[in-house]
Amino acid sequence: MSTPNGFAQHSGTRVTRSMEGGAVQDLHTKKAGKAAKKEASGNGVLTFEYPSVGTSLNETLKLLPDELKANMKIKLVTPRPPRKPRLERAASLDEKSWRRWRRLRTSQESLTDPNETSSSNGSLPEASLSPPIRGRASPGQQCCQLNSSRSSPDASEAGSVGKSRGGTSDLGKRASEISSAFGGLLRGKAFAGGKPRLAQITPARPLPAMEPNAAAHTLRTADGIDSDCLDYRHYSQHRVGRVSGSLSDSRLHGNGMVCDNSSTDSMKSTFSLLTPIRSKDVRSRSYLEGSLLASGALLGAEELSRYFPDRNIGIFVATWNMQGQKELPVNLDDFLLPTDPDYAQDMYVIGVQEGCPDRREWEIRLQETLGPHYVMLYSAAHGVLYMSVFIRRDLIWFCSEVEYATVTTRIVSQIKTKGALGICFTFFGTSFLFITSHFTSGDSKVHERKLDYNKTIQALTLPKNVPDTNPYRSSSSDVTTRFDEVFWFGDFNFRLNKDRETVDSILNQNPETDVSKLLVYDQLTSEMSRGSIFKGFQEADIHFRPSYKFDIGKDSYDTTSKQRTPSYTDRVVYRSRYRDDIQAVKYSSCPVIRTSDHRPVFALFRVKVRPGRDNIPLAAGQFDRELYLTGIKRRNTRELQKRREQKDQRSSSVCSVS
Repeated sequence: MSTPNGFAQHSGTRVTRSMEGGAVQDLHTKKAGKAAKKEASGNGVLTFEYPSVGTSLNETLKLLPDELKANMKIKLVTPRPPRKPRLERAASLDEKSWRRWRRLRTSQESLTDPNETSSSNGSLPEASLSPPIRGRASPGQQCCQLNSSRSSPDASEAGSVGKSRGGTSDLGKRASEISSAFGGLLRGKAFAGGKPRLAQITPARPLPAMEPNAAAHTLRTADGIDSDCLDYRHYSQHRVGRVSGSLSDSRLHGNGMVCDNSSTDSMKSTFSLLTPIRSKDVRSRSYLEGSLLASGALLGAEELSRYFPDRNIGIFVATWNMQGQKELPVNLDDFLLPTDPDYAQDMYVIGVQEGCPDRREWEIRLQETLGPHYVMLYSAAHGVLYMSVFIRRDLIWFCSEVEYATVTTRIVSQIKTKGALGICFTFFGTSFLFITSHFTSGDSKVHERKLDYNKTIQALTLPKNVPDTNPYRSSSSDVTTRFDEVFWFGDFNFRLNKDRETVDSILNQNPETDVSKLLVYDQLTSEMSRGSIFKGFQEADIHFRPSYKFDIGKDSYDTTSKQRTPSYTDRVVYRSRYRDDIQAVKYSSCPVIRTSDHRPVFALFRVKVRPGRDNIPLAAGQFDRELYLTGIKRRNTRELQKRREQKDQRSSSVCSVS
């Protein structure tokens, strides 16, 4: 029985034709006495009849050309029983996933392999080049044979070969003739001009460039990885077993996409910017007590090196006498965030003398200016002396409890305008002390100011609960010797020992802030050189104009009847237990803030930090949450208001054409 596409349907029978240099087609019969016929309408239709396996083969064949009859061959093959089904173990989900991926990969490779002859890439095999094969012809070969037989003009002659020729030898001759004809057609017509192939698929536009490594370097953190995780790759290969086999390909491992074979480089940023923590480290780590400098310690060397590879932090220290003004500057960016250097600091410490009446508003303005990257670790006040400590939010976990103490130097006054305020804490293993002071005023009261200094270092009772990092180098009579790094800043009220006219002439002669001639008359510089005040302290070189005394809202010095001499009353000095631990980066003033008769003075430092112990009282992430939320909300509100005003201004602009 023939099918529409020209293939004969057989019941358990397989017919193979022998082509010239091609595959040999065998005839199998599954059941004895069952007939199989092959018919076709039109030209070149063959009909075979097989009464039984042992009997002669009756065949009806339409007349074919003589050159085909000479090569006709028929070969009988005894049918074989079907093979027993092959028993295979049930494949797991991982194996099935891998097999699907393997088949996909094979098909992709065949599309790109120029030597591939499979039909998946659109190339058809040449019958003349393939060796003889016993068995079923491939689908591509069957299609080629069928198309060739239907398009052959020599197949128009038809006849009953079995009846006219009457034997298997004649049938073999005609099969050989068919094979020869088909081979000629395959070589001469179907594949003339070369082997047909599918056109290469090209994208409509160029594809974007991609990094071979999924862990892009632009997403990686600049911090180093813990040294105790350097063996993470070796450890994971032997200890960590991955269940899924679909991601076990070596190419995925090489790209840093598989956790169990990831390198320390991809481990930092493939899944998170945070360094991975092993379970054994979590078990041995104690955040509140811990061991001394142990592996995985919260304040230890490894954690310090991860955040600060060079073990240096940036500190901004500023002092400003606000003169008790209620009005605050509109913008504090030029004060807290100077354009030189380009990067913000890790810690901001601001001391204020004669502060504004609303201290909370001042702190909100500081938080608003510094933004969401900083939190206020601590703030304290002594009368109108204010001090606020801001730190990057990532670093609050490495600070100890914060302590403060105050000293009053003018007991007679009910309002504490003169005195000192100190704040101390330990960051990693380095102890810090920040003191802001307001000494006695007056051009000639140098001795009183030295008394204020001596009283402060003796009466400031710090530290209290936080242990001294080096008690063998401490002195009970001097608070500054009990800390590793000390910063003292404020309105020290030291003046220039020169008349107003001489100072003005020097300032007018050196508009480029060459103030070296003025510093010759500076009282504080003279007293520090004698060692009578601020023993062991240093001060960075001064290259800015005197910060006192200005007319409010103007850049001119005092024009009142008192005609006070411009002076460097606002200063920042520092000392360290260890040589070269503190490096001054910048020392300057902020002339754009004119709401007071003093200009703010600030200094930038690079300070060396050492690893510490986990057994100190920790702040445990403490900060002023309410201030943080208020400052950020205020910052967002002002930004939206600014944008709205700019939009209204653009929309209100009208162009008139006359």
